[in-house]
Amino acid sequence: MRAEKAAGIRLEKSPTVLMKAKLLKWMALTGFAGIGVCQGSDRPNIVFIFSDDHADQAISAYGHPISKKAPTPNIDRIAEGGMRFERCMVTSSICGPSRAAVLTGKYPHKNGFYFNEANDFDGSQVTFPKLLQAGGYQTSIIGKWHLGSEPTGFDHWEILPGQGVYYQPDFWTPDGIHIENGYVTDVITDKAIQWLSEQRDTSKPFFLMVPHKAPHREWSPPVKYLELFEGVTFPEPATLLDDYRGRTTAAHDQDMSLAITFEKDRDLKVDVRRPGSVFYERVYSKLSPEQRVAWDRNLDRREAEYNDPDLKGVALTRWKYQSYLRDYLACVRSMDDNIGRLLDHLAESGLAENTIVIYASDQGFYLGEHGWFDKRFMYDESYRTPLLIKWPDVVEPGSVNADLVSNLDFAQTILEMAQVAEDDSMQGASMVPILKGKTPEDWRKYHYYTYYEYPGWHMVQRHEGVYDGRYKLIHFYDLDEWELIDMKTDPHELTNQFHSPEYAEIKARMKDALVKVKERYDVPEGIPSPRVGIDPMRYYSTERKLIEEQRAQSAR
Repeated sequence: MRAEKAAGIRLEKSPTVLMKAKLLKWMALTGFAGIGVCQGSDRPNIVFIFSDDHADQAISAYGHPISKKAPTPNIDRIAEGGMRFERCMVTSSICGPSRAAVLTGKYPHKNGFYFNEANDFDGSQVTFPKLLQAGGYQTSIIGKWHLGSEPTGFDHWEILPGQGVYYQPDFWTPDGIHIENGYVTDVITDKAIQWLSEQRDTSKPFFLMVPHKAPHREWSPPVKYLELFEGVTFPEPATLLDDYRGRTTAAHDQDMSLAITFEKDRDLKVDVRRPGSVFYERVYSKLSPEQRVAWDRNLDRREAEYNDPDLKGVALTRWKYQSYLRDYLACVRSMDDNIGRLLDHLAESGLAENTIVIYASDQGFYLGEHGWFDKRFMYDESYRTPLLIKWPDVVEPGSVNADLVSNLDFAQTILEMAQVAEDDSMQGASMVPILKGKTPEDWRKYHYYTYYEYPGWHMVQRHEGVYDGRYKLIHFYDLDEWELIDMKTDPHELTNQFHSPEYAEIKARMKDALVKVKERYDVPEGIPSPRVGIDPMRYYSTERKLIEEQRAQSAR
Protein backbone atom coordinates (compact mmCIF):
# COMPACT_ATOMS: atom_id res chain seq x y z
CA MET A 1 0.00 0.00 0.00
CA ARG A 2 2.80 2.45 0.89
CA ALA A 3 4.57 1.62 -2.38
CA GLU A 4 1.42 2.36 -4.37
CA LYS A 5 0.96 5.70 -2.60
CA ALA A 6 4.58 6.65 -3.12
CA ALA A 7 4.35 5.89 -6.82
CA GLY A 8 1.14 7.87 -7.15
CA ILE A 9 -0.93 4.76 -7.80
CA ARG A 10 -4.45 5.58 -6.72
CA LEU A 11 -6.12 3.25 -4.25
CA GLU A 12 -9.48 3.44 -5.99
CA LYS A 13 -11.47 2.56 -2.88
CA SER A 14 -10.57 5.02 -0.16
CA PRO A 15 -11.19 4.08 3.51
CA THR A 16 -14.20 6.42 3.53
CA VAL A 17 -15.74 4.75 0.51
CA LEU A 18 -15.08 1.27 1.90
CA MET A 19 -16.64 2.20 5.23
CA LYS A 20 -19.69 3.61 3.47
CA ALA A 21 -20.00 0.48 1.31
CA LYS A 22 -19.76 -1.81 4.35
CA LEU A 23 -22.36 0.26 6.20
CA LEU A 24 -24.75 0.12 3.27
CA LYS A 25 -24.26 -3.64 2.95
CA TRP A 26 -24.99 -4.03 6.65
CA MET A 27 -28.15 -1.96 6.18
CA ALA A 28 -29.15 -4.23 3.32
CA LEU A 29 -28.55 -7.45 5.27
CA THR A 30 -30.44 -6.22 8.31
CA GLY A 31 -33.30 -4.75 6.33
CA PHE A 32 -32.52 -1.31 7.70
CA ALA A 33 -33.57 1.46 5.26
CA GLY A 34 -34.22 -0.99 2.44
CA ILE A 35 -31.30 -2.39 0.47
CA GLY A 36 -28.42 -0.04 0.92
CA VAL A 37 -29.85 2.94 -0.91
CA CYS A 38 -31.27 6.33 -0.13
CA GLN A 39 -35.02 5.87 -0.24
CA GLY A 40 -35.86 9.46 -1.09
CA SER A 41 -37.96 10.18 -4.16
CA ASP A 42 -35.46 12.76 -5.39
CA ARG A 43 -32.94 10.24 -6.68
CA PRO A 44 -32.03 11.21 -10.24
CA ASN A 45 -33.00 9.42 -13.39
CA ILE A 46 -30.01 8.54 -15.58
CA VAL A 47 -29.85 8.44 -19.38
CA PHE A 48 -26.58 6.98 -20.69
CA ILE A 49 -26.08 7.57 -24.44
CA PHE A 50 -23.28 5.35 -25.68
CA SER A 51 -22.00 5.45 -29.26
CA ASP A 52 -19.68 3.11 -31.13
CA ASP A 53 -16.26 4.27 -32.41
CA HIS A 54 -17.03 7.97 -32.02
CA ALA A 55 -13.81 9.96 -31.98
CA ASP A 56 -13.81 13.18 -29.98
CA GLN A 57 -12.27 14.80 -33.09
CA ALA A 58 -15.81 14.54 -34.47
CA ILE A 59 -17.50 16.38 -31.57
CA SER A 60 -17.48 20.14 -31.94
CA ALA A 61 -17.42 20.68 -28.15
CA TYR A 62 -13.85 19.35 -28.28
CA GLY A 63 -12.81 21.96 -30.84
CA HIS A 64 -11.01 19.79 -33.39
CA PRO A 65 -10.69 21.32 -36.90
CA ILE A 66 -12.69 18.45 -38.43
CA SER A 67 -15.69 19.21 -36.26
CA LYS A 68 -15.75 22.84 -37.35
CA LYS A 69 -16.96 21.61 -40.74
CA ALA A 70 -19.24 18.97 -39.22
CA PRO A 71 -20.60 20.37 -35.94
CA THR A 72 -22.56 18.36 -33.37
CA PRO A 73 -24.86 20.95 -31.77
CA ASN A 74 -26.92 18.47 -29.76
CA ILE A 75 -24.04 16.56 -28.23
CA ASP A 76 -22.60 20.00 -27.49
CA ARG A 77 -25.73 20.76 -25.46
CA ILE A 78 -24.63 18.12 -22.97
CA ALA A 79 -21.19 19.71 -22.71
CA GLU A 80 -22.63 23.21 -22.38
CA GLY A 81 -24.92 22.07 -19.58
CA GLY A 82 -22.35 19.93 -17.78
CA MET A 83 -18.73 18.75 -17.75
CA ARG A 84 -16.44 17.86 -20.64
CA PHE A 85 -13.68 15.39 -19.82
CA GLU A 86 -10.42 15.88 -21.71
CA ARG A 87 -8.72 12.66 -20.57
CA CYS A 88 -11.17 9.79 -20.36
CA MET A 89 -9.05 6.75 -21.20
CA VAL A 90 -10.38 3.29 -22.00
CA THR A 91 -9.15 0.07 -20.47
CA SER A 92 -9.00 -1.63 -23.88
CA SER A 93 -9.82 0.05 -27.20
CA ILE A 94 -12.08 -2.61 -28.65
CA CYS A 95 -15.89 -2.76 -28.59
CA GLY A 96 -16.78 -5.81 -26.48
CA PRO A 97 -14.08 -5.52 -23.80
CA SER A 98 -14.88 -1.82 -23.40
CA ARG A 99 -18.58 -2.55 -22.89
CA ALA A 100 -17.76 -5.30 -20.41
CA ALA A 101 -15.56 -2.89 -18.44
CA VAL A 102 -18.35 -0.32 -18.38
CA LEU A 103 -20.88 -2.83 -17.03
CA THR A 104 -18.63 -4.44 -14.42
CA GLY A 105 -16.10 -1.76 -13.47
CA LYS A 106 -13.40 -4.38 -14.03
CA TYR A 107 -10.53 -5.05 -16.41
CA PRO A 108 -10.81 -7.95 -18.90
CA HIS A 109 -8.79 -10.35 -16.74
CA LYS A 110 -11.42 -9.89 -14.00
CA ASN A 111 -14.64 -9.83 -16.03
CA GLY A 112 -13.49 -12.56 -18.46
CA PHE A 113 -14.17 -10.65 -21.69
CA TYR A 114 -10.84 -10.20 -23.48
CA PHE A 115 -11.77 -9.86 -27.15
CA ASN A 116 -14.66 -9.71 -29.60
CA GLU A 117 -16.29 -12.80 -31.06
CA ALA A 118 -14.21 -15.44 -29.28
CA ASN A 119 -16.32 -15.56 -26.13
CA ASP A 120 -19.62 -14.36 -24.67
CA PHE A 121 -19.95 -12.03 -21.71
CA ASP A 122 -20.60 -13.81 -18.39
CA GLY A 123 -23.94 -12.29 -17.45
CA SER A 124 -24.01 -14.01 -14.05
CA GLN A 125 -21.42 -11.63 -12.57
CA VAL A 126 -22.17 -8.41 -10.71
CA THR A 127 -22.88 -5.42 -12.95
CA PHE A 128 -23.99 -1.92 -12.09
CA PRO A 129 -27.44 -2.37 -13.78
CA LYS A 130 -28.09 -5.33 -11.45
CA LEU A 131 -27.19 -3.20 -8.44
CA LEU A 132 -29.43 -0.40 -9.70
CA GLN A 133 -32.28 -2.89 -10.05
CA ALA A 134 -31.77 -4.10 -6.50
CA GLY A 135 -31.60 -0.47 -5.41
CA GLY A 136 -35.05 0.38 -6.70
CA TYR A 137 -34.28 1.58 -10.22
CA GLN A 138 -36.06 0.46 -13.34
CA THR A 139 -33.42 -0.37 -15.94
CA SER A 140 -33.63 -0.44 -19.73
CA ILE A 141 -31.22 -0.87 -22.65
CA ILE A 142 -32.20 -0.16 -26.26
CA GLY A 143 -29.58 -0.42 -28.99
CA LYS A 144 -26.25 -2.12 -29.55
CA TRP A 145 -25.11 -4.73 -27.03
CA HIS A 146 -22.33 -6.68 -28.82
CA LEU A 147 -21.52 -8.99 -25.93
CA GLY A 148 -22.93 -12.24 -27.29
CA SER A 149 -24.93 -13.41 -24.30
CA GLU A 150 -28.43 -12.28 -23.37
CA PRO A 151 -28.47 -9.06 -21.34
CA THR A 152 -28.93 -9.37 -17.59
CA GLY A 153 -29.68 -6.62 -15.11
CA PHE A 154 -32.21 -4.90 -17.36
CA ASP A 155 -35.97 -4.88 -16.81
CA HIS A 156 -36.44 -3.99 -20.45
CA TRP A 157 -34.12 -4.77 -23.34
CA GLU A 158 -34.21 -4.48 -27.12
CA ILE A 159 -30.78 -4.98 -28.66
CA LEU A 160 -29.15 -5.34 -32.05
CA PRO A 161 -27.88 -8.87 -32.70
CA GLY A 162 -24.10 -8.76 -33.14
CA GLN A 163 -22.94 -5.54 -34.79
CA GLY A 164 -26.40 -4.69 -36.06
CA VAL A 165 -27.15 -3.15 -39.46
CA TYR A 166 -27.95 0.41 -40.51
CA TYR A 167 -31.08 -0.20 -42.61
CA GLN A 168 -34.11 -2.29 -41.59
CA PRO A 169 -32.35 -3.48 -38.42
CA ASP A 170 -33.13 -6.63 -36.49
CA PHE A 171 -33.84 -6.24 -32.77
CA TRP A 172 -33.40 -9.07 -30.30
CA THR A 173 -35.90 -8.99 -27.42
CA PRO A 174 -37.08 -11.50 -24.81
CA ASP A 175 -39.81 -12.39 -27.33
CA GLY A 176 -37.40 -13.15 -30.17
CA ILE A 177 -35.93 -11.25 -33.11
CA HIS A 178 -37.99 -8.64 -34.94
CA ILE A 179 -37.17 -6.60 -38.05
CA GLU A 180 -37.89 -2.87 -37.84
CA ASN A 181 -38.38 -0.64 -40.86
CA GLY A 182 -36.22 2.43 -40.86
CA TYR A 183 -32.72 3.69 -40.22
CA VAL A 184 -31.13 2.19 -37.13
CA THR A 185 -30.27 5.46 -35.35
CA ASP A 186 -33.82 6.73 -35.83
CA VAL A 187 -35.35 3.43 -34.71
CA ILE A 188 -33.24 3.22 -31.54
CA THR A 189 -34.28 6.75 -30.60
CA ASP A 190 -37.96 6.06 -31.39
CA LYS A 191 -37.86 3.04 -29.11
CA ALA A 192 -36.09 4.95 -26.33
CA ILE A 193 -38.66 7.77 -26.41
CA GLN A 194 -41.51 5.26 -26.53
CA TRP A 195 -40.13 3.49 -23.46
CA LEU A 196 -39.81 6.77 -21.59
CA SER A 197 -43.28 7.99 -22.50
CA GLU A 198 -45.32 4.77 -22.51
CA GLN A 199 -43.59 1.80 -20.93
CA ARG A 200 -41.63 2.79 -17.86
CA ASP A 201 -42.86 2.55 -14.27
CA THR A 202 -43.31 6.19 -13.28
CA SER A 203 -43.18 5.32 -9.57
CA LYS A 204 -39.46 4.46 -9.85
CA PRO A 205 -36.36 6.34 -10.88
CA PHE A 206 -34.98 4.94 -14.12
CA PHE A 207 -31.71 4.11 -15.81
CA LEU A 208 -31.94 4.10 -19.59
CA MET A 209 -28.94 3.08 -21.70
CA VAL A 210 -29.10 4.04 -25.38
CA PRO A 211 -26.13 2.47 -27.20
CA HIS A 212 -26.03 3.45 -30.87
CA LYS A 213 -24.53 1.45 -33.72
CA ALA A 214 -23.31 4.68 -35.30
CA PRO A 215 -20.72 5.61 -36.33
CA HIS A 216 -19.38 2.06 -36.68
CA ARG A 217 -18.13 0.60 -39.96
CA GLU A 218 -19.73 0.39 -42.72
CA TRP A 219 -20.48 4.09 -42.10
CA SER A 220 -23.72 4.07 -44.05
CA PRO A 221 -25.59 7.37 -43.68
CA PRO A 222 -29.35 7.75 -43.92
CA VAL A 223 -30.61 8.62 -47.38
CA LYS A 224 -31.22 12.26 -46.43
CA TYR A 225 -27.53 12.70 -45.59
CA LEU A 226 -25.93 10.74 -48.44
CA GLU A 227 -24.74 13.98 -50.06
CA LEU A 228 -24.49 16.08 -46.89
CA PHE A 229 -20.75 16.69 -47.14
CA GLU A 230 -20.40 16.37 -50.89
CA GLY A 231 -18.07 19.18 -51.94
CA VAL A 232 -16.71 19.65 -48.40
CA THR A 233 -12.96 19.17 -48.05
CA PHE A 234 -11.97 18.13 -44.55
CA PRO A 235 -8.56 19.12 -43.14
CA GLU A 236 -6.05 16.31 -43.29
CA PRO A 237 -4.33 15.17 -40.11
CA ALA A 238 -0.61 15.93 -39.96
CA THR A 239 0.15 12.20 -39.88
CA LEU A 240 -2.08 11.05 -42.74
CA LEU A 241 0.99 9.93 -44.71
CA ASP A 242 2.91 8.58 -41.71
CA ASP A 243 5.69 6.15 -42.67
CA TYR A 244 6.13 4.81 -39.07
CA ARG A 245 9.85 5.54 -39.16
CA GLY A 246 11.48 4.88 -35.80
CA ARG A 247 8.43 3.14 -34.38
CA THR A 248 7.89 -0.46 -33.37
CA THR A 249 7.14 -3.45 -35.57
CA ALA A 250 3.51 -3.21 -34.45
CA ALA A 251 3.00 0.19 -36.08
CA HIS A 252 4.53 -1.08 -39.34
CA ASP A 253 2.68 -4.39 -39.51
CA GLN A 254 -0.88 -3.39 -38.61
CA ASP A 255 -3.63 -3.85 -41.19
CA MET A 256 -5.82 -0.79 -40.64
CA SER A 257 -4.51 1.76 -43.09
CA LEU A 258 -6.52 3.82 -45.55
CA ALA A 259 -3.86 3.17 -48.19
CA ILE A 260 -3.97 -0.64 -48.03
CA THR A 261 -6.72 -1.93 -45.75
CA PHE A 262 -9.63 0.25 -46.85
CA GLU A 263 -11.66 -2.12 -48.99
CA LYS A 264 -13.05 -1.00 -52.34
CA ASP A 265 -16.23 -3.08 -52.14
CA ARG A 266 -16.92 -2.34 -48.51
CA ASP A 267 -15.48 0.90 -47.18
CA LEU A 268 -15.19 2.88 -50.41
CA LYS A 269 -18.56 1.54 -51.63
CA VAL A 270 -17.28 0.85 -55.12
CA ASP A 271 -18.50 -2.25 -56.99
CA VAL A 272 -20.91 -3.08 -54.17
CA ARG A 273 -24.14 -3.69 -56.08
CA ARG A 274 -23.43 -7.38 -56.43
CA PRO A 275 -24.28 -10.26 -54.12
CA GLY A 276 -21.28 -11.35 -52.11
CA SER A 277 -19.80 -7.97 -51.27
CA VAL A 278 -19.95 -7.07 -47.58
CA PHE A 279 -21.76 -3.84 -48.34
CA TYR A 280 -24.35 -5.62 -50.48
CA GLU A 281 -25.17 -8.13 -47.77
CA ARG A 282 -25.21 -5.65 -44.86
CA VAL A 283 -26.65 -2.55 -46.52
CA TYR A 284 -27.65 -2.62 -50.18
CA SER A 285 -29.79 -5.76 -50.02
CA LYS A 286 -31.82 -4.21 -47.20
CA LEU A 287 -32.69 -0.97 -48.99
CA SER A 288 -36.23 -0.22 -50.11
CA PRO A 289 -36.77 0.61 -53.81
CA GLU A 290 -36.94 4.33 -52.97
CA GLN A 291 -33.75 4.15 -50.93
CA ARG A 292 -31.96 2.31 -53.74
CA VAL A 293 -32.68 5.13 -56.15
CA ALA A 294 -30.85 7.59 -53.90
CA TRP A 295 -28.04 5.16 -53.11
CA ASP A 296 -27.57 4.24 -56.80
CA ARG A 297 -27.07 7.90 -57.67
CA ASN A 298 -24.49 8.19 -54.88
CA LEU A 299 -22.72 4.96 -55.82
CA ASP A 300 -22.52 6.00 -59.49
CA ARG A 301 -20.67 9.16 -58.45
CA ARG A 302 -18.24 7.23 -56.22
CA GLU A 303 -17.41 4.73 -58.94
CA ALA A 304 -16.81 7.46 -61.50
CA GLU A 305 -14.37 9.21 -59.18
CA TYR A 306 -12.60 5.99 -58.19
CA ASN A 307 -12.14 4.92 -61.79
CA ASP A 308 -10.34 8.13 -62.75
CA PRO A 309 -7.00 6.85 -64.17
CA ASP A 310 -5.12 9.70 -62.49
CA LEU A 311 -6.34 8.66 -59.03
CA LYS A 312 -3.47 6.61 -57.62
CA GLY A 313 -0.73 6.67 -55.02
CA VAL A 314 -0.91 9.54 -52.54
CA ALA A 315 -3.82 11.11 -54.44
CA LEU A 316 -5.83 7.92 -53.96
CA THR A 317 -5.07 7.82 -50.22
CA ARG A 318 -6.24 11.41 -49.90
CA TRP A 319 -9.42 10.64 -51.83
CA LYS A 320 -10.08 7.66 -49.57
CA TYR A 321 -9.67 9.91 -46.54
CA GLN A 322 -12.23 12.43 -47.79
CA SER A 323 -14.67 9.67 -48.77
CA TYR A 324 -14.27 8.04 -45.36
CA LEU A 325 -14.88 11.24 -43.43
CA ARG A 326 -17.94 12.20 -45.47
CA ASP A 327 -19.59 8.88 -44.66
CA TYR A 328 -18.44 8.73 -41.04
CA LEU A 329 -19.48 12.30 -40.25
CA ALA A 330 -22.85 11.92 -41.98
CA CYS A 331 -23.54 9.00 -39.63
CA VAL A 332 -22.48 11.23 -36.73
CA ARG A 333 -24.84 13.99 -37.93
CA SER A 334 -27.77 11.58 -37.90
CA MET A 335 -26.84 10.44 -34.40
CA ASP A 336 -26.54 14.05 -33.23
CA ASP A 337 -30.01 14.81 -34.61
CA ASN A 338 -31.43 11.89 -32.68
CA ILE A 339 -29.64 12.84 -29.47
CA GLY A 340 -31.34 16.20 -29.89
CA ARG A 341 -34.71 14.45 -30.21
CA LEU A 342 -34.05 12.56 -26.98
CA LEU A 343 -32.93 15.68 -25.11
CA ASP A 344 -35.98 17.54 -26.37
CA HIS A 345 -38.25 14.78 -25.14
CA LEU A 346 -36.69 14.92 -21.67
CA ALA A 347 -37.25 18.68 -21.59
CA GLU A 348 -40.80 18.61 -22.95
CA SER A 349 -41.88 15.79 -20.62
CA GLY A 350 -40.54 17.55 -17.52
CA LEU A 351 -37.92 14.85 -16.90
CA ALA A 352 -34.85 16.92 -17.71
CA GLU A 353 -34.69 18.71 -14.34
CA ASN A 354 -34.01 15.48 -12.47
CA THR A 355 -32.25 13.45 -15.16
CA ILE A 356 -28.51 13.01 -15.51
CA VAL A 357 -27.40 12.70 -19.14
CA ILE A 358 -24.11 10.93 -19.91
CA TYR A 359 -22.56 10.77 -23.35
CA ALA A 360 -19.60 8.51 -24.14
CA SER A 361 -18.28 6.14 -26.77
CA ASP A 362 -16.87 2.64 -26.32
CA GLN A 363 -13.51 4.07 -27.43
CA GLY A 364 -12.05 6.69 -29.72
CA PHE A 365 -11.21 6.15 -33.38
CA TYR A 366 -8.64 7.11 -35.98
CA LEU A 367 -9.89 9.64 -38.49
CA GLY A 368 -6.86 9.37 -40.74
CA GLU A 369 -4.24 9.93 -38.04
CA HIS A 370 -1.18 7.77 -38.83
CA GLY A 371 -2.98 6.95 -42.07
CA TRP A 372 -5.43 4.77 -40.14
CA PHE A 373 -9.05 4.05 -39.40
CA ASP A 374 -10.26 1.74 -36.57
CA LYS A 375 -8.84 1.73 -33.01
CA ARG A 376 -6.97 -0.88 -30.80
CA PHE A 377 -3.64 0.91 -30.30
CA MET A 378 -2.77 2.83 -27.13
CA TYR A 379 -2.10 5.94 -29.21
CA ASP A 380 -4.31 8.80 -28.14
CA GLU A 381 -6.97 8.95 -30.86
CA SER A 382 -8.28 5.49 -29.98
CA TYR A 383 -7.16 5.31 -26.35
CA ARG A 384 -9.10 8.46 -25.42
CA THR A 385 -12.89 8.42 -25.54
CA PRO A 386 -15.30 11.36 -25.36
CA LEU A 387 -17.12 11.81 -22.07
CA LEU A 388 -19.71 14.49 -21.35
CA ILE A 389 -21.94 14.54 -18.25
CA LYS A 390 -24.83 16.88 -17.52
CA TRP A 391 -26.19 16.72 -13.96
CA PRO A 392 -28.63 19.53 -13.22
CA ASP A 393 -27.86 21.58 -10.08
CA VAL A 394 -24.75 19.48 -9.36
CA VAL A 395 -22.28 19.89 -12.23
CA GLU A 396 -21.24 23.40 -13.19
CA PRO A 397 -22.40 24.07 -16.77
CA GLY A 398 -19.59 24.39 -19.29
CA SER A 399 -16.96 22.98 -16.94
CA VAL A 400 -13.91 21.08 -18.19
CA ASN A 401 -11.83 18.44 -16.42
CA ALA A 402 -8.40 17.04 -17.32
CA ASP A 403 -7.99 14.34 -14.65
CA LEU A 404 -7.19 10.78 -15.72
CA VAL A 405 -10.63 9.19 -15.63
CA SER A 406 -11.66 5.97 -17.33
CA ASN A 407 -14.53 3.87 -18.56
CA LEU A 408 -13.48 1.66 -15.63
CA ASP A 409 -15.04 4.36 -13.42
CA PHE A 410 -18.46 4.53 -15.06
CA ALA A 411 -20.06 1.79 -12.97
CA GLN A 412 -19.12 3.25 -9.59
CA THR A 413 -19.95 6.78 -10.74
CA ILE A 414 -23.45 5.81 -11.82
CA LEU A 415 -24.00 3.86 -8.62
CA GLU A 416 -23.00 6.81 -6.45
CA MET A 417 -25.19 9.12 -8.54
CA ALA A 418 -28.09 6.75 -7.79
CA GLN A 419 -27.08 6.43 -4.11
CA VAL A 420 -26.61 2.69 -4.46
CA ALA A 421 -23.62 0.88 -2.92
CA GLU A 422 -20.88 -0.30 -5.26
CA ASP A 423 -19.55 -3.86 -5.26
CA ASP A 424 -16.15 -4.66 -3.74
CA SER A 425 -15.08 -6.39 -6.97
CA MET A 426 -15.13 -3.13 -8.92
CA GLN A 427 -11.70 -1.71 -9.76
CA GLY A 428 -12.44 1.88 -10.69
CA ALA A 429 -13.51 4.89 -8.66
CA SER A 430 -16.53 7.16 -8.55
CA MET A 431 -16.12 10.42 -10.46
CA VAL A 432 -18.84 12.11 -8.42
CA PRO A 433 -16.35 14.23 -6.40
CA ILE A 434 -14.79 15.39 -9.68
CA LEU A 435 -18.22 16.22 -11.07
CA LYS A 436 -18.80 18.34 -7.98
CA GLY A 437 -15.55 20.20 -8.65
CA LYS A 438 -13.32 18.58 -6.04
CA THR A 439 -10.83 16.03 -7.34
CA PRO A 440 -9.76 13.71 -4.49
CA GLU A 441 -6.14 14.14 -3.47
CA ASP A 442 -5.49 10.45 -4.04
CA TRP A 443 -7.03 10.32 -7.53
CA ARG A 444 -5.11 8.09 -9.93
CA LYS A 445 -1.83 9.38 -11.28
CA TYR A 446 -1.42 6.52 -13.76
CA HIS A 447 -3.84 4.75 -16.06
CA TYR A 448 -3.33 1.14 -17.16
CA TYR A 449 -4.20 -0.05 -20.69
CA THR A 450 -4.32 -3.52 -22.20
CA TYR A 451 -5.15 -5.04 -25.58
CA TYR A 452 -5.30 -8.80 -26.21
CA GLU A 453 -6.84 -9.46 -29.64
CA TYR A 454 -4.01 -10.84 -31.80
CA PRO A 455 -4.11 -12.40 -34.27
CA GLY A 456 -7.35 -10.66 -35.10
CA TRP A 457 -9.00 -8.06 -37.29
CA HIS A 458 -6.51 -5.35 -38.27
CA MET A 459 -3.61 -7.36 -36.85
CA VAL A 460 -2.61 -5.06 -34.01
CA GLN A 461 -0.10 -6.74 -31.71
CA ARG A 462 -1.02 -7.42 -28.10
CA HIS A 463 0.24 -4.74 -25.76
CA GLU A 464 -0.16 -3.06 -22.41
CA GLY A 465 0.96 0.24 -21.03
CA VAL A 466 0.73 3.01 -18.50
CA TYR A 467 0.02 6.73 -18.93
CA ASP A 468 0.47 9.63 -16.51
CA GLY A 469 -1.12 12.38 -18.58
CA ARG A 470 2.15 13.31 -20.29
CA TYR A 471 4.34 10.25 -20.68
CA LYS A 472 3.09 7.02 -22.18
CA LEU A 473 4.92 3.70 -21.87
CA ILE A 474 3.76 0.91 -24.19
CA HIS A 475 5.00 -2.68 -24.17
CA PHE A 476 4.31 -4.95 -27.17
CA TYR A 477 5.20 -7.98 -25.09
CA ASP A 478 5.02 -10.71 -27.75
CA LEU A 479 7.59 -8.72 -29.71
CA ASP A 480 9.42 -7.53 -26.59
CA GLU A 481 9.40 -4.02 -28.05
CA TRP A 482 8.79 -0.84 -26.05
CA GLU A 483 7.71 2.70 -26.80
CA LEU A 484 8.05 5.75 -24.57
CA ILE A 485 6.20 8.80 -25.83
CA ASP A 486 6.37 12.35 -24.50
CA MET A 487 2.94 13.75 -25.31
CA LYS A 488 3.95 17.31 -24.48
CA THR A 489 6.79 17.57 -26.99
CA ASP A 490 5.40 14.95 -29.39
CA PRO A 491 1.57 15.21 -29.46
CA HIS A 492 1.36 13.28 -32.74
CA GLU A 493 3.25 10.34 -31.14
CA LEU A 494 5.91 10.04 -33.82
CA THR A 495 9.07 9.60 -31.75
CA ASN A 496 9.97 6.64 -29.56
CA GLN A 497 12.10 7.91 -26.66
CA PHE A 498 12.54 4.52 -25.00
CA HIS A 499 16.23 4.30 -25.90
CA SER A 500 16.98 8.02 -25.48
CA PRO A 501 19.50 8.67 -22.65
CA GLU A 502 17.78 11.93 -21.66
CA TYR A 503 14.59 9.98 -20.90
CA ALA A 504 16.31 7.27 -18.83
CA GLU A 505 14.92 8.51 -15.50
CA ILE A 506 11.40 8.87 -16.88
CA LYS A 507 11.61 5.40 -18.44
CA ALA A 508 12.60 3.89 -15.09
CA ARG A 509 9.75 5.68 -13.33
CA MET A 510 7.18 4.60 -15.90
CA LYS A 511 8.38 0.98 -15.89
CA ASP A 512 8.07 0.97 -12.10
CA ALA A 513 4.59 2.46 -12.40
CA LEU A 514 3.59 -0.27 -14.88
CA VAL A 515 4.66 -2.95 -12.41
CA LYS A 516 2.71 -1.30 -9.62
CA VAL A 517 -0.52 -0.73 -11.52
CA LYS A 518 -0.47 -4.37 -12.57
CA GLU A 519 -0.08 -5.34 -8.93
CA ARG A 520 -2.88 -2.96 -8.01
CA TYR A 521 -5.25 -4.52 -10.53
CA ASP A 522 -4.03 -8.07 -9.93
CA VAL A 523 -3.07 -8.57 -13.59
CA PRO A 524 -1.81 -12.12 -14.20
CA GLU A 525 1.15 -12.90 -16.42
CA GLY A 526 1.01 -15.12 -19.47
CA ILE A 527 -2.56 -14.64 -20.67
CA PRO A 528 -2.88 -16.84 -23.78
CA SER A 529 -3.54 -15.45 -27.23
CA PRO A 530 -7.23 -15.68 -28.20
CA ARG A 531 -6.51 -17.17 -31.59
CA VAL A 532 -3.82 -19.79 -31.00
CA GLY A 533 -3.66 -22.20 -33.93
CA ILE A 534 -5.66 -19.98 -36.29
CA ASP A 535 -4.14 -18.77 -39.55
CA PRO A 536 -3.57 -15.00 -39.16
CA MET A 537 -4.20 -14.49 -42.88
CA ARG A 538 -7.94 -14.81 -42.33
CA TYR A 539 -7.86 -11.43 -40.59
CA TYR A 540 -6.03 -9.48 -43.27
CA SER A 541 -7.83 -7.27 -45.76
CA THR A 542 -8.05 -8.39 -49.39
CA GLU A 543 -5.37 -5.94 -50.51
CA ARG A 544 -3.07 -6.89 -47.64
CA LYS A 545 -3.43 -10.58 -48.48
CA LEU A 546 -2.32 -9.87 -52.06
CA ILE A 547 0.71 -7.98 -50.76
CA GLU A 548 1.61 -10.81 -48.38
CA GLU A 549 1.27 -13.38 -51.14
CA GLN A 550 3.54 -11.34 -53.41
CA ARG A 551 6.11 -11.07 -50.63
CA ALA A 552 5.98 -14.82 -50.07
CA GLN A 553 6.48 -15.50 -53.78
CA SER A 554 9.43 -13.09 -53.90
CA ALA A 555 11.00 -14.81 -50.90
CA ARG A 556 10.81 -18.17 -52.70
